[in-house]
Amino acid sequence: MNYLSVENLTHHWGDIRLFDNLTFGVSEGEKVGLIARNGTGKTTLLNILAQKLPSDGGTVVYRKGIKIGYLSQLPELNEANTVIEEIFASDNPQVTTIKAYEKALAEENHDELGRLIEELDKLNAWDFEARIKQILSQLKITNFEQLIGQLSGGQKKRVALANILINEPDFLILDEPTNHLDLEMIEWLEDYLARSKATLMMVTHDRYFLDRVCNEIYELADQTLYYYKGNYQYFLEKREERIQTHNAQVEKAKNLLKTEQDWMNRMPQARGTKAKYRIDAFHDLKKKAHSGVKEQGINLDIKSARLGKKIIECHNLNKSFDDLKILDDFTYKFAQGEKVGIVGKNGTGKTTFLNTITGRIQPDSGKIDTGETVVVGYYRQDGMKIDDSKKVIDVISDISEHITLGSGNSMSPAQFLRHFLFPNEMHHVFVEKLSGGEKKRLYLMTVLMRNPNFLILDEPTNDLDIFTLNLLEEYLQKFNGCVVIVSHDRYFMDKIVDHLFVFEGQGAIKDFPGNYTIYHDFKIEEEKEQRKIEREKKEPVQKEKPKNKPKKLSFKEKKEMEQLEVDMESMNAEKETIENELNSGTLSPEEIGDKAKRLNEISELLDEKEMRWLELSEIES
Repeated sequence: MNYLSVENLTHHWGDIRLFDNLTFGVSEGEKVGLIARNGTGKTTLLNILAQKLPSDGGTVVYRKGIKIGYLSQLPELNEANTVIEEIFASDNPQVTTIKAYEKALAEENHDELGRLIEELDKLNAWDFEARIKQILSQLKITNFEQLIGQLSGGQKKRVALANILINEPDFLILDEPTNHLDLEMIEWLEDYLARSKATLMMVTHDRYFLDRVCNEIYELADQTLYYYKGNYQYFLEKREERIQTHNAQVEKAKNLLKTEQDWMNRMPQARGTKAKYRIDAFHDLKKKAHSGVKEQGINLDIKSARLGKKIIECHNLNKSFDDLKILDDFTYKFAQGEKVGIVGKNGTGKTTFLNTITGRIQPDSGKIDTGETVVVGYYRQDGMKIDDSKKVIDVISDISEHITLGSGNSMSPAQFLRHFLFPNEMHHVFVEKLSGGEKKRLYLMTVLMRNPNFLILDEPTNDLDIFTLNLLEEYLQKFNGCVVIVSHDRYFMDKIVDHLFVFEGQGAIKDFPGNYTIYHDFKIEEEKEQRKIEREKKEPVQKEKPKNKPKKLSFKEKKEMEQLEVDMESMNAEKETIENELNSGTLSPEEIGDKAKRLNEISELLDEKEMRWLELSEIES
């Protein structure tokens, strides 16, 4: 069943044509990942599909009656609303009733609660309420009375995402949904969308997310769309095949063009109809011969300053904000060539740690020694405050008129911009006209052109396209200095880091040897082992069988023993189900409390029944 039909869609950005005559359809249940280089129109296409932006031509038609949910990169929320008002901003009768119920609950309005409970029963909305609480819990949305206007950009994005998921649209359009989520949230959202029946089209740079959620990839390139029926890994294989096949055809056209060019040069001016046909074919062939795919890449051969033996040494660092401890007697000496990844939940102090070791924030106690040769390049999460009224080339030339490369050669700002995939026609474009990804690429240039040897990257993957990320990864793998990365991009971390600082909260920082996937697998095994130990502690100790058999079981005792075995099998199955639910991370706080209480009851009953069964089995034996 077709949910979306797009025909002959065309759009321009000024004089630049972003895409031309796009025609495609998305069927019910398909999960589409949209991939393209920054500046080629990904977000523009999503805005047109979400009917937030008119196209220059073509049609966008959705199946009648389906609900559409759109998460933009910068969601537009009502700044005067509270968090709870914005989350429940909907005309869905279940959502509006639950909103009224939560309000009556907070105000302890018992008369209203009685009426709303009946209404929720009629709407079968209790499961819906539990799912809402699960979504809010997983996205760490707890302060319901805070005004939207007081939230950070990341918090607003999470509120907007919660609103969309709660309303259960039939067709989801998501622009960079993983930005501003921590790793736990991303893994939860990944699982949620993979299991969801909703039809999906999204832009994301998170390659693991693409791999595990999407079953179809669209690549926007050369003003058109290419389709790949499969996940990200399949896309990589088939895209390379497409490029090689196309280039082979181009090479064949070039060889044929030489013959046709000779004919064109010899052909007299008075050409007949047959010659006219061949002339038209010649021009088509010429166009084909010049259409080879040249994979542009950023050659990140930027020189880094010499790094001495002493780099950055942290001695007994302590840092707190009121009751929140960020660093607790932290001691570490950075070594040349090491690449450290930093992971941890939002709010555990990752960015504060980076600001502390670079001297932007002073520790409460302890000492930081920085070597004389250290040149820090700090790519901050909030970016560089670039004047939007400046031209792109002026941003670079204001820092330096000569950029030194690893080879020892230097280049001008214009050459350096071309080096980073900013063609000549973009050099005099104002910064305000750049896409989010292009601004981030420009910011990355300003960091690297200062030739750092201690590179700190705080969420560098936000808004960068996948192709730029691949090239940045290649550069970082060859980088001789120190690299410290905070990122929620698991693929990026796996390719770069050799060990992790795991921020566990309240100043606890664990140094883990390995990349993120190794750490993730280790945590899963550790949790399994812990559950096994807890189960073994609860298992009753087998009593030694008595040598003398005092008596045989009576008929009544045999029946009792049979019933005990039935009861224990049933209760063990229920216990295992509850344990799996508690470990799934999908329950609301209220459900967790109820399940934990029931688990304790079952464990106590099982102990009693197992002891009685052992007594009877000893008699029988």
